[in-house]
Amino acid sequence: MIKKFLAICAALVAIYFLISVPTIQKKFLYPFPYRSTVENYSSRWKVDKFLAVAVMKVESNFSEAAHSQSGAVGLMQLMPETAAWIAYQLGETPEEVVDDIKNLHNPETNIRYGTWYLAELEDEFKGNDVLALAAYNAGRGNVHEWIKENNWSENFSDVDKIPYAETRDYVKCVLHCREKYSELYGTNEFISTPIALHELRFARLKNLSL
Repeated sequence: MIKKFLAICAALVAIYFLISVPTIQKKFLYPFPYRSTVENYSSRWKVDKFLAVAVMKVESNFSEAAHSQSGAVGLMQLMPETAAWIAYQLGETPEEVVDDIKNLHNPETNIRYGTWYLAELEDEFKGNDVLALAAYNAGRGNVHEWIKENNWSENFSDVDKIPYAETRDYVKCVLHCREKYSELYGTNEFISTPIALHELRFARLKNLSL
């Protein structure tokens, strides 16, 4: 009996140390699929790539075919109406919008829209990751109501005060994953505060390269 117990303990210790190895964590716990696409659009929209990949992991666990009961689609779980709004904000023609919404499961389209939307929320909430993530999960309207009702400042950071349990858990999970991705793939690559998106829109209207 004691030998069996010691064997189990030894196995658990071995597993613990094995999953603590960075290469194992990268392969099995925190992979980074679609990395070039995430890095491309995160750089374009000036949003932290580790935050973007953490959102993707929590939203869909990197499943292109993910489709929620509420209708959210793809890697970054975008609602079609939100995706259509994003497309118009990006200056797409009505025909392009229709095509992209039909192909919202496509990783390129989904990541392009999702990272832009994340950057938009970061800009709207002054670079506050907690509020931006809460808005990504629960909607920006709800977050603005919580800010008003609870007199939260733009420096709000107490995740436990978020009224929705699902959103509290979501924000905690994404922030944890962002930390792990930063540790595993490069700790000094954060973009602290996104540039204002109205500057990007102004550049686009002036036909300047983004």
